[in-house]
Amino acid sequence: MTTDTAVHTGRHSLGPFPGAAPRNPDAPHVTHATIEVDAAASAGRLARVWESIGYDEFNWTYRPTGKRLLQTFADFSGGGYYVRPHYMYCSGSGFGIPHWSSGNVYHEDADGNPHYDFSLIDQAYDAIVGAGHHVLVELGFTPRDLLPPEAAELTVVPSPTAYTNYEAGAWGYPPKDYDKWAGLLAATVRHSIERYGEAEVSSWLWELWNEPDGSYWRGTLDQFNELYTVTARAIREVLPNAKVGGPTVTSGGLDFLKGFLEYTSSRNEPIDFISYHTKGSRWETRDYRPFAADPEEQLSPSSTKMLYDLREFNRVIDSYGYGQLPAIVDECDAGVPAHFGVYDNRNYEFQNTEYYPVFQAKLMKKILDLNATETVQVEQATSWSFYFEGERYFEGTRSFVTAGGVEKPLLNAYRMLSLLGPDRLRTTSDAAWQLGELDHTDGSAMGEEVDALASRSEDGTVAVLAWRHIDDQYQTDDAQTPVTVTVRNLPAGSYQLKHLRIDADHSNSHTVWKSLGSPQDPTDEELATITGRQGLEELEPARQVTAGDGTLSVEVTLPLPSASLLILEPAS
Repeated sequence: MTTDTAVHTGRHSLGPFPGAAPRNPDAPHVTHATIEVDAAASAGRLARVWESIGYDEFNWTYRPTGKRLLQTFADFSGGGYYVRPHYMYCSGSGFGIPHWSSGNVYHEDADGNPHYDFSLIDQAYDAIVGAGHHVLVELGFTPRDLLPPEAAELTVVPSPTAYTNYEAGAWGYPPKDYDKWAGLLAATVRHSIERYGEAEVSSWLWELWNEPDGSYWRGTLDQFNELYTVTARAIREVLPNAKVGGPTVTSGGLDFLKGFLEYTSSRNEPIDFISYHTKGSRWETRDYRPFAADPEEQLSPSSTKMLYDLREFNRVIDSYGYGQLPAIVDECDAGVPAHFGVYDNRNYEFQNTEYYPVFQAKLMKKILDLNATETVQVEQATSWSFYFEGERYFEGTRSFVTAGGVEKPLLNAYRMLSLLGPDRLRTTSDAAWQLGELDHTDGSAMGEEVDALASRSEDGTVAVLAWRHIDDQYQTDDAQTPVTVTVRNLPAGSYQLKHLRIDADHSNSHTVWKSLGSPQDPTDEELATITGRQGLEELEPARQVTAGDGTLSVEVTLPLPSASLLILEPAS
């Protein structure tokens, strides 16, 4: 569980934003745009803020689909993502279901002596580290044998998925014995070092709990702060250079964050990063209407709301003297919850379509823009997405793959981002939304824009990722927008131009699946057709172009929504 729970009470907007963006049918379209890239003007290192994922279902990490997906990220990224699963310390059978899992590590004998079983954690971390990734260790939650007496007061109606009050949330109570909690953490760190080596474990982030401003923490702020002290000390005693932080609050948890930062700053507690979450929309999770029915109200994510959250949280962090610490936004998602889809509410349809990858590309660029203007830097903007066992094809969940291991369009946003080089180039668009609009926002979502993110590699390759998008997922336009992309100050010579595209007709397994009649039991031939179109596709064949005077202009047309990646590679 996470912000993505329908019963969570701590979620609201910091600013004048509604829970989700309403329709904006009168928003003007972009009829033409000009993008200018200066190939000689570095804007600094291109921070890979998107290289981070997380999910509730800890036990699915080491399932065949989970391992394949982790390897897929490794294959196209060329480097390690940070991976943050929930529920590592929860007691249970190790059988993962949507929104619940268990590492089942901690146990006590009849005399109260602890012993540890790391077998499930080993399987999960082996899959993560074995694929070349790093662990963002979310230290949660309270094992059953560490529940305090007051946990018995949590009353629930038993159900097939909540056998006792433990599964229903008793794990959110503070541990009854902080010394035994510290022993569990120390044992975890020692075991991890023995298995993966000190160098690897030193790269991990160790984060206390998840969203303690809501139902995940059934204690007080003071209890959480005390537990943080115990946690940081226990980890650092085993691994002095371990990176420890928190408090991973929701966007409604600003007061909790302030209380935590007041505590850590006044006591000079060790802290290496500060974490929080933001979500772009929330609506009635399940409306119980016929599957084919339109939603009662057409709603969409708001990227503006998310950026506002980030800016305000980072300014609060800076005000406590932590401007030098990275912000880890380890749930940074367009909507909630992850495990609900179009059969629950049709507004989740965007999670199947080309809308979502373009939204993500846009959001990552705006976060980089925010980093360029604010003191506190977002180091990770985590997509809380993985996959779901047992779902139907294109269920509409927030996930990278659907049934049958079919990759959804969302994954192609991360493929495109991975193809950007290490140096960011100065880039302008005359049709881009500007961060300054946050200063006088009335809570409206982002209107239509054309914008771009450009990079340069050591071999001189220039990549320009351009998009056309609007937050309103229901806005359409039959016309494509002509865009002139001009790259200046290139070394004179010939280049190979590659043009990759995400839109309704390219890099889009969902469109192909629908064209086959939306089969829920596709034949082998149909499945091969779908998977054959799931990866990144070219809009046109690669061609040779010449920048005789160091300037090159390319004309592209962008449907709504879409993203184009133009790659200019020097001819050998």
